[in-house]
Amino acid sequence: MPHALTALAAGFGTGLSLIVVIGAQNAFVLRQGIRREAVLAVVGICALSDAALIALGVGGVGAFVAAWPAALTAVGWIGGAFLLCYGALAARRVLRPSVLRVEGASERSWRRAVLTCLAMTWLNPHVYLDTVFLLGSIAAGHGALRWTFGLGAALASLCWFASLGFGARLLARFLSRPSSWRVLDGLVAATMIATGGMLVAGA
Repeated sequence: MPHALTALAAGFGTGLSLIVVIGAQNAFVLRQGIRREAVLAVVGICALSDAALIALGVGGVGAFVAAWPAALTAVGWIGGAFLLCYGALAARRVLRPSVLRVEGASERSWRRAVLTCLAMTWLNPHVYLDTVFLLGSIAAGHGALRWTFGLGAALASLCWFASLGFGARLLARFLSRPSSWRVLDGLVAATMIATGGMLVAGA
């Protein structure tokens, strides 16, 4: 049992260290959390997607996918273009800021948020490198406890996205002014454009 807990803690710590960074996905989850739009759906998509990718890595699929580098190149181009477009929209909002609205998401905004979240999650090759390849290879070092390690990493993802999405509403009062949203959207735009540019350059 102590060995299992050690593997679980190792997976949790490793997963958290990889996910707690300023990136496109985290910036999007934060923005949705502050706006209180489709937060549960966005958090669920991010956490479940990570869990699925971690399971693929622990199961050894990473070695199989590595045999198809062209697939990651294509994902890099598509994901990079998507993030550049999203970054451009955020940059436009910097010039035309709006006040915070917390009345909840409409059906249209909910669908848009879900589709955007799916695209940001599955069209980012860095996600595959971190969860499938890196976590998968580290999990392999735990032998029979590799799935326990993977469970720890998945729990870290769930805890992080839930904290980011549902905890973001604490910033609602601060972001009730258009000038505050201008700063947030400026950070989002810079993050998206920088990440998108790196993906396209590295594809």
